[in-house]
Parts: sequence; structure tokens; C-alpha cells
Amino acid sequence: MVVAFTSVAVLTVAALIGTSRGLSAGQQADRAAASTAVASAAAQAYAQQGGWAGADLAAADAAAVQAGARLIVRDAQGTVVLSPNGSTTNGMGMGMGMGNSAASTETPVVVNGTTVGTVRLAFGAGSSGQAQQIAWTWILVAAVAALLAALAVSWYVTRRLTTPLVQISAAARAFAAGDRSARAAIDAAAAPGELGDLARAFDASADAVERSELTRRRMAADLAHELRTPLAILQAGLEELRDGYVEADSARLAALHDQSVRMGRVVGDLSELSEAEAFTLTIRPELLDLSELAADALGAAMPSLAAAGLNVTTACDNGVMVWGDGDRLHQVVGNLLANTARHCRVGDSVTVTVCETDDSAMLTVADTGPGIAPENLDSVFDRLWRGRADVDSAGSGIGLAVVRELVTAHGGRVVATSDGIHGSTFTVTLPRADS
Repeated sequence: MVVAFTSVAVLTVAALIGTSRGLSAGQQADRAAASTAVASAAAQAYAQQGGWAGADLAAADAAAVQAGARLIVRDAQGTVVLSPNGSTTNGMGMGMGMGNSAASTETPVVVNGTTVGTVRLAFGAGSSGQAQQIAWTWILVAAVAALLAALAVSWYVTRRLTTPLVQISAAARAFAAGDRSARAAIDAAAAPGELGDLARAFDASADAVERSELTRRRMAADLAHELRTPLAILQAGLEELRDGYVEADSARLAALHDQSVRMGRVVGDLSELSEAEAFTLTIRPELLDLSELAADALGAAMPSLAAAGLNVTTACDNGVMVWGDGDRLHQVVGNLLANTARHCRVGDSVTVTVCETDDSAMLTVADTGPGIAPENLDSVFDRLWRGRADVDSAGSGIGLAVVRELVTAHGGRVVATSDGIHGSTFTVTLPRADS
């Protein structure tokens, strides 16, 4: 408001000064032109008569009256030849003294190169004063209108600036006070430009903090859930050994060692899952042949598949290229094969297939195991689903959740299909490298 008022005030003062000087300059030019015309008329009258005596100065007096002035004519010696009191016209200023005029001009009367006298025009102040008053009135009206418009625009702009900042500040205070759901939630129309960027950046940061805290809480709960059983077994076994109830034979020590290995595997799986869910996994994409990667992962998993008594077949097309992190995708295939080895029966078959469509690369791991109930297909990729469903399962219930997060990080998706009787099929779909 101060800026608007100052700007309008400066422009108003400048307009008033400029108008006043412009009117004055115009009046001076008009008066000079009128004085020259009157002097020329007086010179013609002097030349026609051969002197001032008997010269007809009516034309000069008429020109002065037309210019709104009173005329005084003096000869070369300064004697008044014609004065307002002696004028025969009814022009402006009759009966008024020279002292009441606002301005006057004096111009020499020249005949044949000789100055024979002077004409003096006395102008009244009425016309110039009225012009200035009209001009100043309009300038002041315009200044008031401009000031009101400037204040309205200032109010609007100030509201546009402060409203988003107030919302962001309120959201920041609420978030700092513990309300993790607080968001600025300002649309682009309400906060354009940098203010909108600030609001969106704050909301994104709040989302990241909330996601990190949620991941941390879930990881702590998962660790407590998964480690409770092996820790209890390990503790009970050690207490038996300490109290001498059992002998410290190789079988007993191997069982206790298996429990410690399980705890280490659970911690590692949960760490990978937490990183994936928090989008902190380091993905180093490179051009990969998905068929070669599947063959390598299958080769690494063959001992466990053979130990489970499974028949393995492959049907992989060559040259199925994708952009991805080889280690992470190798982990995806390995987790799917490990899940199959864990839940299939002796003599079941496993088929690994790699093919491509118009814009996607597909990797399929299908088995003829007991399958998954159709009502549970939506839960197989949830963390700890298998651990909650079957406490005797050797798995941690985290492997398939890790698969989903890793595939999602590569811009793909993974789905499970089963009729609950004739085995299960896990299909990973990734963007092709040339798409």
C-alpha cells in the first residue's frame, strides 16, 4: 500500500507540474504571437498615415481584444498614443487598471527598419486560471482512481502471496508438532510459480518422512515378530545345555545354529525389503539379456531345486533385452525359485519361461505344486503372509514382498495366478529396452 500510494503521489505531482508548465508555455507562445500581430497592424496604420497623428489603430485594438488583452500604444518618445481609457472598442478590460493584469508583453513597432513606437498588451488571468483548474481537477480525479485501483491490486497480490505461505506455515507447525498427516495441499491455481513449487516440495518432503517412519515402525514390528520364535528356541536350547539337561552333541548344536542362521536371514530380508519400500535401493541399470540372467539365476538355484526333488525345464527366447540392475533382477528370479523349492512336493515340475511382447519382456516361473487358494492370491506379496499362515514354514514370508518391490523399482509388475489345485504361476513383466 505504501508503494502504491507513493507511486500515485509522485505521478500526480509530476502531472500537475507538467500541466502547469505546459499551459504557461502555451500561453506565452500565444501572447507573443498576438503581440506580434498587434504590432504589425499598428505599423501598417502608422505607414498609411505617415505618423501616429490620425493613424487608425482600430485594427490593432481589435486584434488585442481578440487575444483577450488591453492595448497601449506609445510613440518612439514613450508618449501614449492609445490607452484603454481612450479605446473606442468595448473589449475586455474596459475600465480596469493596468495593475490588475496578470501578465503583459511589449513589442516594438518597426516601419522600414526604424522603431517608431511600442505596443503593450495586458492579458487577464481568467482563461489560464480556468484551464489550470480544469486540468488539475481531472488529474486529481485520475490520481484518486489510480490509487484505489493500486490498493485493490495490492490487496489481491498480497493475498495471493500470503495465503499459500500461511497454509504452508500452518502445515509445517502441525507436522513439527507430530501430526504426520499435515500437508499444505495447495493447488496450482491458488499458489502459482515458486510458491506452488514450495508447497509441493514441502508435501513431498512430508510424504518421504512419513514413509520413512512407517517403514521404520513396520521393520521394528516385523523384526520382533520374526525373531521372537527363533530367539525363544535358541534361548531354551542354551538354557538346557547350561543346566545340563541335554548333552552338547553335534545334533543339538546344529539345531541351535540353524536358529541363528534363520535370524540372520530374517534380518537381511527385512533390511532389503525396508530399503525397497523406502525407495533407497541403489538401482544401477544396464542393458541385460533377460534369458541369460534367468539361466544364471536358475543355475545358482539348481542345488536347492534338486534337493527338493523338482524337475526343472526352461523355455527362454534369446535376445529379450531389458534395462535393469543385474544383481537385483537376479535376486527376483532367485526368490521366486526359492519360494517354489520351499513349497512344492517331491516330483513336482518347475518351468522357467522368458518371452517378449510388443513392448514388454515377460519372465514366468510356473510349478505343479499344491497351488495357492484363489482367495489368497492378493496376499501372497504381502510381508509375512506366509509366516502368519503357516508357523512351520521354513521361509520368513518376506521373499515375495521383496520381489514385488524390486520389480516395481524397475518399472514393472509381478502377478500370481493359481486355481488352488494344479500349481502356481508367477509372471514378471518388465519394459523392453527398445520401448
